[in-house]
Order: sequence, then C-alpha cells, then structure tokens
Amino acid sequence: MENILSINLETSTAPVVQEVRGRDYIEYGTEDWKNLYPQFLIDLYYNSSTHAAIVNQTTEMIAGEDLVAEEEDAINLETYVKLKKFLRHANSNESLHQVIKKVAFDFKLQGAYAIHVVWNRERTEIVELYHVPVERVRAGRPNELGQIDTYFISADWGNTRTNKPYPVAAFNVNDRTSGSQLIYSGSYSPNMDVYHTPDYIAGCNWALVDQRVAEFHLNNIENGFSGSYFISFANGVPTQEERFQIEQSLTDKFTGARNSGKFILTFSDDKTRTPEITPISVSDADKQYLALQELLVSNICAAHRITSKTLMGIDTNNGFSSNADELINAANFYQNTVVRGFQLNILNTLQTIFSVNNIDLPVEFVQLKPITVQFDSKTIREVMTIDEIRADLGLEPLGDEGTVEQDVKLSKAGMIDGQPVFTTIEEAEAHAKTIGCEGYHEHELEGQTVYMACKDHSEATDLKKCDCSEKTELESFIEEFGEDIPEGYEIISEEEAEDEIEDFDFQSELHSEYYEFASTGSAYPNRKSGQDQKSKQTEYVDDIYRVRYRYVGSKVGERDFCRKMTSANKIYRKEDIIAMGRRAVNPGWGKGGANTYSIWKWKGGALCKHKWFRIILVQEGKRPKNSDKIITSTEAKSRGVKLPRNAKEVSVAPHDMPNHGFVNPELIAKYKNVR
Repeated sequence: MENILSINLETSTAPVVQEVRGRDYIEYGTEDWKNLYPQFLIDLYYNSSTHAAIVNQTTEMIAGEDLVAEEEDAINLETYVKLKKFLRHANSNESLHQVIKKVAFDFKLQGAYAIHVVWNRERTEIVELYHVPVERVRAGRPNELGQIDTYFISADWGNTRTNKPYPVAAFNVNDRTSGSQLIYSGSYSPNMDVYHTPDYIAGCNWALVDQRVAEFHLNNIENGFSGSYFISFANGVPTQEERFQIEQSLTDKFTGARNSGKFILTFSDDKTRTPEITPISVSDADKQYLALQELLVSNICAAHRITSKTLMGIDTNNGFSSNADELINAANFYQNTVVRGFQLNILNTLQTIFSVNNIDLPVEFVQLKPITVQFDSKTIREVMTIDEIRADLGLEPLGDEGTVEQDVKLSKAGMIDGQPVFTTIEEAEAHAKTIGCEGYHEHELEGQTVYMACKDHSEATDLKKCDCSEKTELESFIEEFGEDIPEGYEIISEEEAEDEIEDFDFQSELHSEYYEFASTGSAYPNRKSGQDQKSKQTEYVDDIYRVRYRYVGSKVGERDFCRKMTSANKIYRKEDIIAMGRRAVNPGWGKGGANTYSIWKWKGGALCKHKWFRIILVQEGKRPKNSDKIITSTEAKSRGVKLPRNAKEVSVAPHDMPNHGFVNPELIAKYKNVR
C-alpha cells in the first residue's frame, strides 16, 4: 500500500497559549499556526463566505451609524464641548467613530481589540487614540501580581527576525511614565487568562469545512481529473521515466477547465492491451454536497447565535416579504442579546478614557434602523411619503410629495412647457384644482395622447408665470432680510448654533480682543450687522467679519414655512431672526395656536426637523492664524459657559423635543404627517 497517496485532513482549531523559554511574550497559536492564532482567524474570514458575511454584518451593527454624546440638563457645558471635540477628533486623521468601527471589527472577528493611547506631555490627559490590529499584539509575561504590564507589537509574527517585536506599556492610569500605552480588552473567555477568544469559536471547524469545500471545487475546475478517473495500462510496466512522460502527457492534454469536453483516442493491435479507463463515482454526490452545505451554514450560524440567516444577508428558500415577522424578531433579538453586549464592552472602555480627561458624560451608539424592524411595508405605505421612504433608503428626495397612495394616483407621464401631463383625464383635473384652474386639455407626447390641467394651454402656462397672490409675511421677510454670501468673503466656520444664547452677541465676543464696533444701525440685505466688526490691528484694518445663520434640515415632508426658508437658501443676521418672532411668518404654530413665537428657538414649530446653522465669514485671504482657537472658545461661551445657560430648545429640532414640540400632546396624531 506504499504506492497509494493519502491526504491527512485532521486539523486542530483550538488556540494554544504557552510561555517559551527565552521569550518575553506569550505565544498564541494552534498546532498548524504556531503563535499565529489571530492570523488563523483572519484566514477563516477570507475563505468562508458564510462566516465573512456574518462578521461583516455584525460589525456594522456594533459600530452603528455614529457615536454621540447624550445631552442632559445638568451637564457642564464646557465638559460637553470638550467631549464633542474628542468625538470629532480622536486623532489627527480620524473621528472616534472611525476608530471604533475598526475596533468593532476586531472585537467580532478576534474576540478582542487593542487601542493605542497617547498622553499629553504633562500626562494629565489622553490626547489621541489609535486602533491597533489585534493580530499584531502579543501579551508579555505577567508580573509578580499576575498582571500584564507590557505588550509586544510586531508587523508580522511569522517573521520576527525582520519584524522584531517592540514593547508597549499596558494602559495604567496610576502609572503614566510612558507617553503611549496600549489597551487590550475583550469579552471573558473561559480558561484564558491572557488572551480573548471569539464568541463563535465552537464554529471554527465548520468555517474551515466551508473553506475546504470551496478549495475542493476550485481544484476540480483547475485540475479536471481530480480523483474522478482510474486509468490502467495492460501492456507491461514502463520505466520510471516513461511513466512520468505518460502522466505528464495526460495532464497537459486533458486536465484543466479549458480542456473539458475533449475525447481520448488510442491505437492498439490487441484488444487485451488497450488502456482501461474507469470512472470513480461517488454515490449521490450532488445530494451529499447539498446536505453538507446546508449543515455547515446552519452550524456556522448557530456558533454566531444567528436565529435568521436573512438578517445576515444569507439566502434562504423563503422570500424577504414572507419573512418580515421573522426578520423583525431576529433583528431585535440579535441586537439585544449579541450586539448590545459588544457595544457595552466598548463603551465601558471609552468611559474609562473619558474619566481620565474629566469628560465622563453619557455616550451612546446611534443604532442602525432598518425600516422593517419597526413597521411592515403596508403600514409604511400608509403613513410615510415617498420622500420619507427614499430618505430611509439613503436616496435623494423627489420633491413635494403626498403619501405613496396619493403619488400613485397622480403619476406624471412627462412634462410639456414646464407643466406636468398625465395619462388620464381624472389625474389632469385633480391637478387643476391644486393650481387654481379647472378642466383639462389634450397634448401629444411620444405618439400618445396625454392630458394637462386647465381648459387651455395658455391658462396653464400663465398660471406658472404669474404670481398673482399677495406676498405672505414670510415671503416679505425673506425678500427684505435674506442675504447671499457676499462677494469677496469666504466661510471660515459653519456648524450648528448649538445652545447659542438668544441675546449672545457672537461677533462682539468672538473679536472682542481684535475689533471695535462698526454698526450701521439698520437691517437690510448685504449691510453690516450690529455685530460686524473692524479690526483694531493695523494689518487687519479693512477686514470685516460677519456672522450669519442659515436655516437647514430635512426636506422630507416639509411644511410651507420650512420649504420656503430652505428653498430661498438665504443667510440671516441673528437680530433679524429674533425680530422674525414678532411677525406672523408661520401663523398658528405658537403656543395655543398663536401667530407669533420665537423662530430662533422653535423654528417651524412642533415636529419641525430644522435647525439654525451659524456661518462665520471673513474677507478672502485675511484669516487670522489663531482664528480656530478664538472660534472654539467663543462657541463654548455661546452655550452658556461662564454665562447663564441658554434654553436647550435652540439646538434641538422640535421633532426631537418632548411631545415633538407640542404643548398639548393630543395634537401629535393630528399633525404627524406635517413637518
């Protein structure tokens, strides 16, 4: 039996942790992957499609859409501002959420994650955080107390001669001798004192089976014969060299995907000496493979605690619509029992870091929210507009739309002279009522008869050109006070006017050390604001800094006030916005149905999804070197630091306020489709 080639498929996927004499770090590997267990897990990820799909989807759910600081009434605003800046800039290149997305991937794939912590020179605060790939980290030997105080990092643990491991101090708030430290953390793993194993470790063998099955079929395609045929020659035993030549000839001529379908032609003067070719067939091979594929997918999902393959993007026999209830329940179950555990672990680590910097405020993940997790498609079509559905799908809004049902009834066939045309008379007549005319008239469009609103064409086009109605109070305000970005100015800062106090003079405070007032006393477009300043410094004598505010927010289901404000795309002085609250620009949305209220605080009223953005302008080419620092400190003051706290309603869209901004909660249902 010495001439029979055998393949040993036995493998071990359990990690082996051991101390090796002469080495300062503890090895972490398997029998086949010595000190390379993280690389083994990466190899499984790259070679098992089912396993990779689950890891990718779970990572997205752990990281969520963003990482945000929760605002509370009792928080210190200076601390809140400091935390917000840390969230935006975890290091010089990344936001904290970008770092956490990488951390989440390692946490799911490896069962652990590593973060490089950089202290300031005084060792009083952590100034930067970086993600470190787990596969590059090994733990040092424990100290006398059994604790790991040093980790070792190498770019390639398979070649430590070229990539020599270097030590990094473990994170320790009590010992800040080293300017950079490493946090290595993960979930509890039984019988593992130093390293952490992934939560799906029991399914590694099945992921390996998935990899081997793929390799088997790939080799079948590339090698053609594989083990499918047994060829026997009955004309004597050739020499070793002759056997090699025969084998090579058959391999070159008949193996490989490109040689499939060729036939074999032989010549012989004796039937007893013709070569015998016997197929090696496996009984019910197709059924065995399907059973194996189904078995390995089920076991991989079980190891990951997946209750629905559809949730992970893995195909099932049932359609998506028929699995709606299953998907909703599976998403909630997986989020609460699996994903939430990963998130809490990461948040606990972040809270430790924040506490060092005295910014230990509540921070949460913004969860991914598929539409189907909360409502079925029938409910969605009844209560949401097309633009709202498109927004949830990440698509651009189409414009002013009603509900989905209303849009279907008025489906346009096209446009003629800027006016919509419809395929039915009923649609044209319905549209006529909305634009102030009656009836319909016919047109020809691409060989088809279509219908336009109004009795004749001139009436329809004249209605579009004519603005016969008197201007509303809002339209008058926009025309009188709305500005465009003035020529010769550039934007140096633009962000939400978060909690800016109503009577806070931003420009005066911003430039108090550099400027003197240059008020013009009147409020008209492109004229100076009472806040506009001129520099007292000689080199900036002619510079005029302007602070303006833009009305921005969701275009989904906008009410008339918000639509006109966003469509105008103008910028306004703060004092004019405050004055707007004394005019009936959005009648009926004040307290108790009043016609006037604070537009600065409440924007378009209850359920409104819009905010004020502050824009700081400066003459082009004359931006001070320290302007960023000045703006940052002024922003903190504008939120009430060292000043009375401003009403929190300023930075919150009414839609996100308690009772959605209504004084009377009973009105929520009445106006729920109005934004």
